[in-house]
Amino acid sequence: MAADYYALLGVSPQASDDDIKRAYRRMARELHPDRTGGDSAAEARFKEVTRVYEVLHDPERRARYDRFGPDGVDAVPGAGDLFGGGLGDLFDAFFSGAGAGPRRRGGPVRGDDTEIVVELSFREAVFGTTRELTLDTPVGCATCQGTGARAGTTAVRCPDCQGSGELHRMRQSILGQVVTAAPCRRCGATGEVITSPCSDCRGDGRVTAARTFSVDVPAGVDHGSTLRLSGRGPAGPRGGPAGDLYVHLAVRPDDTFVRAGDDVQAELHVSIAQAALGASPEFETLDGTETLAVSPGTQTGHVIRLRGRGVPHVRGRGRGDLLIQVVVDTPTRLSKAQEDLLRRFAAESGEDVGPPDEGLMSRLRSAFG
Repeated sequence: MAADYYALLGVSPQASDDDIKRAYRRMARELHPDRTGGDSAAEARFKEVTRVYEVLHDPERRARYDRFGPDGVDAVPGAGDLFGGGLGDLFDAFFSGAGAGPRRRGGPVRGDDTEIVVELSFREAVFGTTRELTLDTPVGCATCQGTGARAGTTAVRCPDCQGSGELHRMRQSILGQVVTAAPCRRCGATGEVITSPCSDCRGDGRVTAARTFSVDVPAGVDHGSTLRLSGRGPAGPRGGPAGDLYVHLAVRPDDTFVRAGDDVQAELHVSIAQAALGASPEFETLDGTETLAVSPGTQTGHVIRLRGRGVPHVRGRGRGDLLIQVVVDTPTRLSKAQEDLLRRFAAESGEDVGPPDEGLMSRLRSAFG
């Protein structure tokens, strides 16, 4: 492929995107296989022009071409392989042997992350708590101090990757020779192999053991929240740093309270008389017993708000509110005296109510009388 992409399209390096697009369309029409009758040379040039246009039409790839030339076009910064380390790795990959050695990635490997589910009561989630957790997890081997090697021996450089922790493979592409890298399987990307493994951990540097530690659950957490405990996960092999522990919180439903964001909802059941005449019932909140004020004439659905009696704000000061919804209970069974009083009330109010229940024997006499 031509070294100068701009010259290939017949534009200058300062050409705008529209200029590049117009130049490509003109050349593509001239070189398209449908127009050239299957000319192999024209077809190859058509593919070349299309490839150049794909590069120059993409701002990121065009910038890499302007900086590094054709060899840097397909570099993907941060991809973790050939070009992940920047310009130094680019030169190492394409010009290895010119005084630059292989890039070393070996060393202790970090342990895996792990997760656990912890169940909390509603009040523990609201006010916070401390839990003692015991997990069976990989920990550093005490016999070999996490090295994985038998006493008196040490790890040696991996003969496959020469201590780099990765294997390089060279392949041919349209850009020339391209080198790719992959973790070395023999040494597990550590760059070292154990020739005399420890008898307890068998060269891994870890054994499984019970580990107990405290977890501080902050006030105000909700169901589904996750706590990340750095370095509390499994130890890495051969002295590698520990991974993280993710604690997923599951909050059990409460018989009285329902959470709505940082507010808490509850119900207060009152009788018809209390709703009509007013009352001062006691209510057990999350913070203790409080006396509520039910005004005369209160209807079902009325909400009593107690400010600052809800859930603490996890990311700030203060708490939500406690919202108590009043429910007026209609009695289902009445004594004779209670029924008489209600009928007198209905008569006084001019309300039409059902006839009194006279009992089974009275209804039979009425039916056959």
